[in-house]
Amino acid sequence: MPQLTVNEAAGTLINYVAKLSFTDLIAIGNGGQKNLFKLPAGSGVLSCVVWEKTAIAGSTSLVIDVGTTLADPDEFIDALDVDAMTDPVANTGDAFVQAAGNTTIKGGVLPVKMVATATNVVIEVNDAAITSITAGEVVIALQVIDFSRV
Repeated sequence: MPQLTVNEAAGTLINYVAKLSFTDLIAIGNGGQKNLFKLPAGSGVLSCVVWEKTAIAGSTSLVIDVGTTLADPDEFIDALDVDAMTDPVANTGDAFVQAAGNTTIKGGVLPVKMVATATNVVIEVNDAAITSITAGEVVIALQVIDFSRV
């Protein structure tokens, strides 16, 4: 019978989920940022997915970034045109984009943005018509491997 490894027993995989309603997005404002999650020290991001759960109404220019660098938080999701989405979108940020031919990932997963200290993950909202939005919900999910739990 299979048994859990030490890492599996410790629960090193964490899933973070943030649901942002249209009123949350309006409150963040055009060019504004909001802390979504805090990566624990000794952790790294495996994936980041954005889903437009309820269609954005009232604007056709909602763009978001998700990452950790306050000047331009785009490590996980970069310049995503949310209102144009037809399917969930994953891993479009700078940390996930591979330069041509310089890395091979044999196992299919390479944690990105490994952090030595606790680090905030933020969303940045860009939409000149943000106050015109009348409906919508965006879900952002992050899968994190946390080695501090080992």
